[in-house]
Amino acid sequence: MKRGAIAILPLAVGAAIYGFAFGLLAAQVGFPWWGVGLMSASTHAGSSQIVAVEQFSAASAVFGAAMAGAALNLRYIGIVASLAEILDGLPLRLKLLAIHLTGDENWALTMSERTRSKDIGAPFLIGSGLVMISVWTTSTALGAMVGAALPDLEKFGLGFAFTAAFIAMARGLWRGRSNALPWTVAFGAAAVLVPLGVPKAYAIVASAFCGLVISVLLRQTEHAAQ
Repeated sequence: MKRGAIAILPLAVGAAIYGFAFGLLAAQVGFPWWGVGLMSASTHAGSSQIVAVEQFSAASAVFGAAMAGAALNLRYIGIVASLAEILDGLPLRLKLLAIHLTGDENWALTMSERTRSKDIGAPFLIGSGLVMISVWTTSTALGAMVGAALPDLEKFGLGFAFTAAFIAMARGLWRGRSNALPWTVAFGAAAVLVPLGVPKAYAIVASAFCGLVISVLLRQTEHAAQ
């Protein structure tokens, strides 16, 4: 666990900065610091939390916000599936703990280190995850505390932090030309739905579904051609 906790520290610094900015903006739309901290500890998914804050601040449907957050985190189905070998043999309570602590950063680090040494396993994942969730929860709550005492931050352009965060996440998920058509369809669907007045949360879900359908059709076409 100690090895994982030390190895994740450089990534934790970046998460702390991002978390602090998120906390600042969450406070600006009325979230108390303890609510932000509780959400960070229980949800532990930055993209879902950003969507929740944006939708709640706009008085959008709670169900829609939840669905949008779930759509943004569908990748965790694959991430958890990839941990089967690492978590094999652990008691159920430790498996559930490891799954909750797993985020993009410590999962990627664990899998990368595992390619170099098969000794890397659940302790590394859990140790790095404990550091990440602690840093994320603390930084978001601290940001919310500071944000509650500051004037409107939107005039300083800090509201763009949400958009910038999603751009960074999208860049990390890009896998080349094969993504071009599904992404274009998803973007086009959102560009049509939002101006029509569809709540953004539902537009996100619908756009993601459109992109997913195109992706499945492309894969089926490739398999048929083979």
